[in-house]
Amino acid sequence: MSGVQMITVGEGDGDQRLDRWFRRMFPHVGQGRIEKMCRKGELRVDGARAKPATRLEVGQQVRIPPLPAPGERPEPVKSRVSDADAKMIRACVLHRDDDIIVLNKPAGLAVQGGSGQTRHVDGLSEALRFGNDENPRLVHRLDKDTSGVLVLARTREAAARLTAAFRHRNTRKIYWALVAGVPTPYLGEIKTGLVKAGGHGARGEGEKMNVVHLSEIDDTPGAKRAHTYYATLYRVAGRASWVAMEPVTGRTHQLRAHMAGIGHPIIGDGKYGGSGQENLGDGWGAQLGGIISKKLHLHARRLSFEHPSTRKQVSFTAPLPDHMRESWDTFGWTEDLAAEDPFEELM
Repeated sequence: MSGVQMITVGEGDGDQRLDRWFRRMFPHVGQGRIEKMCRKGELRVDGARAKPATRLEVGQQVRIPPLPAPGERPEPVKSRVSDADAKMIRACVLHRDDDIIVLNKPAGLAVQGGSGQTRHVDGLSEALRFGNDENPRLVHRLDKDTSGVLVLARTREAAARLTAAFRHRNTRKIYWALVAGVPTPYLGEIKTGLVKAGGHGARGEGEKMNVVHLSEIDDTPGAKRAHTYYATLYRVAGRASWVAMEPVTGRTHQLRAHMAGIGHPIIGDGKYGGSGQENLGDGWGAQLGGIISKKLHLHARRLSFEHPSTRKQVSFTAPLPDHMRESWDTFGWTEDLAAEDPFEELM
C-alpha cells in the first residue's frame, strides 16, 4: 500500500470530474473504490469532502488515501453498460474521429439522467470510448423524444471549444418536422418570448414553455427572446406539412412551442398540441389518425459547426427515424426531395 499523497491538479487537467481525473492518475483503481473513498471522506479536494462528480480546477490539492500497488489487488473492470445497450448506441454512430463522435440519437432515448431517467446517452457513453481512457462528453442537448444529430466530444479541449460554439451560436441546426395544417406564409420566421410555466410534482414534472408576445417580454419575469426560421417544404392538402426549422436561439422546447404558437403543432406532441385532438386541416391538433404514428415527429436533420481540431466547417446529416420514415412513405415523400439548406434566401 502507498501512503497518503497530496497531488496538485496540473495545467490541462482542470474542468473535469474528480473520478475521471483519478482514473487517469491511478488506472488500476476501479470506480467502485473511488466512490467508496468519497463516501468515507478519504478522498478530498482542498481539504473538503468531495463527490465523484466534483469538478476540479487547476491548482487545487487532491488528498489521495493509501492505495494498493498496481499489481497488489487488481480490481476487475466491469462495464455498467449491457451488451445490448452497447450494441445499440454504437449502431447510432454517424461519424467518429480523434476529437468528436456524432450520433443519430433515437427518439425516446434521453440525453442525460433526470427525473425517472435511468437509461440515457450520457450513461451509455462508456460504450463509446473506442479505446480512449475517458467517456466522450456531451456538448449540447436534444429532447428525449427528438431524434437526430447529437455531437459528443472525445477530449477536454474539444469539449471546451464545442461548448463555446453552441453557447455563442456558432453552429447551424436544421430540423425536420411533420406539423398539423399548412403554415403560411410558406417561408418565414417566428419571434416571440418564451417563459417557463411550472409543472406538477415535487420536481416540476410536466413543465412547459409559454409563448409571450414581443411587446410583453420586458414585463414578464423569466421570459427570454426566441427566434426560429421555418420553411414549408411539402403538404398533404390542408391537413399536414413537412416543415424545416432553424432555431436562431436555443430555448427549451423552442421549436415545439413556436409551431404550436402559430397554430401548427408538431404531430405527436401531446404537450404542445394536444395529441388527442384530431387535426381536420385547420391546425391545432397534433394527431393525424389512421396509420400515422403518435410519436413526436421532430428530427434534428443537419448540424454544421467548426471542427474543434481542423477548424474547418463540417456538416453531419441524420436519416429519419423509423416512425417518421413510415409517415413520409405514407405521403409519398422521400428525403432527397428537400434542399440541403432551405433557408439560403433568408440568410
